[in-house]
This record gives sequence, C-alpha cells and structure tokens, in this order.
Amino acid sequence: MTNHDFITLSVTDGTPMEAYVALPEGAGPFPAIIVLQEAFGVNGHIRSIADRLCGEGYAVIAPDLFHRTGRRLEINYADFASAMPHYQAITKEGLTADLQASYAWLQEQPAVQQYKIGSIGFCLGGRVSFIANTVLPLVVAVSYYGGGLDTLASEAVHLHGPHLFFWGGKDAHIPQEKIDTIINAVKEAGKDYINTVISYADHGFHCDERASYHPLAAKEAWATTLTFLANRLKA
Repeated sequence: MTNHDFITLSVTDGTPMEAYVALPEGAGPFPAIIVLQEAFGVNGHIRSIADRLCGEGYAVIAPDLFHRTGRRLEINYADFASAMPHYQAITKEGLTADLQASYAWLQEQPAVQQYKIGSIGFCLGGRVSFIANTVLPLVVAVSYYGGGLDTLASEAVHLHGPHLFFWGGKDAHIPQEKIDTIINAVKEAGKDYINTVISYADHGFHCDERASYHPLAAKEAWATTLTFLANRLKA
C-alpha cells in the first residue's frame, strides 16, 4: 500500500468494504480522521479532502458507504437520480458497521494515535459524521450541511466529542427549522458544539465540483475546521 491508496476492509455483516486512505510521511504517531462521503461516492473531491487533511498531519480513511450496492462509485453531481438507489439502500445498522470497521482499522495502525480520532462529513456524510460521533468514542466531529440531521435529534445525548456544524443560509434543502431541531437537541443534551450558518452560502458550498461552490465560504469554513480539529486532536 502506498501512502494514498484504496484498501479493503471486512465489515461485521460479512461484506467487503473499500476505503481510501491517506497517511502522512514518517513514523508518527498521528491523530486520525474518518472522512465521510457525499451522496456521490468516494470521488475525486472526497479524496482531495482526505489528501488535504493528510497534508495537515492526519492519518485519514474515507470508507465507501455504498459498497453494498456498488464498487467505487463516482456519480456526477448533476445526476442525483443515479445516486438515489444507493443512497436509499443505506441503513443505520450498515453505517454503524462501516464506521466501526474504519475506526478499528485506524486503531490497528502503528502510525495512528489510538485515542485521537475524529470524523468529518459532507452532505450525506454530514449526517453520518453525527452518527459516528454517537457510536464511536470520537474526540471531535464535523458536519457540513448534513441533510436529515433533524431526524437524529434523539441521538444527541449519545454524542462523545464536541461537534462543529456548518450550514448554508441559502440551502433550500435544509431550512432553518430543521437546523434548530438538531441544534436545540444537542444543546438540551448538554453537549459541546459550534453552530455556524453561512448566510451567503448554499448547499454544497465547500465542493469545487458543484455549481453551488462558494470559494470564500469554503475557505472560511475550512480554516475554522482546521482550528477546531487541531485544538482537540493535536493538543
């Protein structure tokens, strides 16, 4: 395996799962991050996120959450209809198994600090990053415009690490009332969080392959993300 490559993991339900990994040069040990895909697969954009975090000194794994219905899918951002069968096939049980396999792999690596692991996700992955923070003993987690997070409000009591949320104020897919539902649940659960609504950004603002890409919002959110991660994973 090179420092940036796909590997295959065994998940507890018996399915093989590929994952993209990016490891910094050197012996480490390094803190680690699980990067969680959008609804379009572990594509070039998601791999670039993994590589950028690796460049910041993190060991990174990006599991293929669609592995039960396809292999290394990379779906065009303009073709959400093709993503739907795979998106609709995922279950919380399956996601939990995938997350546990990813976490276990990181903990097995000599170059990884076993208890300095976090997660970050975008769109679908924003929701999965929240799930990860409830089912894994993460130090920290980040969710960018996670659709459906309001449906997980009852799970807020199980959050392990502080959670950073980003939303686009122009995102018609995630209205303010849905944001309020999940943030109020996290607050009522007494969990640490940062909630950031970027008023001038839309859904997908961080992805430079989307029409909704907003370079300034992406730059500002990324700077906040790196500080948030470093303060907890590198302290």
